[in-house]
Amino acid sequence: MVITCSDTRTQENDTSGRLIRTLLEERGHTVVGYQIVKDDPAEIQLRIAQCAANEVVQAIIINGGTGISRRDSTFEAVNAMLEKRLDGFGEIFRLLTYQDIGSPAIMSRATAGVIKGRVLFSTPGSEHAVRLAMEKLILPELGHLIQQLNK
Repeated sequence: MVITCSDTRTQENDTSGRLIRTLLEERGHTVVGYQIVKDDPAEIQLRIAQCAANEVVQAIIINGGTGISRRDSTFEAVNAMLEKRLDGFGEIFRLLTYQDIGSPAIMSRATAGVIKGRVLFSTPGSEHAVRLAMEKLILPELGHLIQQLNK
């Protein structure tokens, strides 16, 4: 499942959500759903809960709302729901981002973890950040993570 958290993105201009879906499908994963939700904690949590309740969904990948502006609330919404955290994802994402763009990497609140037996990743909304997260971290480990959760 792919979720874009944004007050401004639409299906027509959501290049990051489209990129996530394309990269997943190119690697043989099935995308069972895609939604754009407002950057509102209650709405984000409702969508995550709906995804986690769907037996077909094995992974939830969210983009957007991980910055520090007043409207960026995805991190708080996601963090409150995680049953287990994969702290290494955010740490390594920020390291790779730092190596790429320097000190602005400290503003990223990318995170990952497990909710109801599903792996969840939350990335920044920029297309560059999504590509970095997907190609360097998420796609190389997604199958393994899902396999471990199904043990």
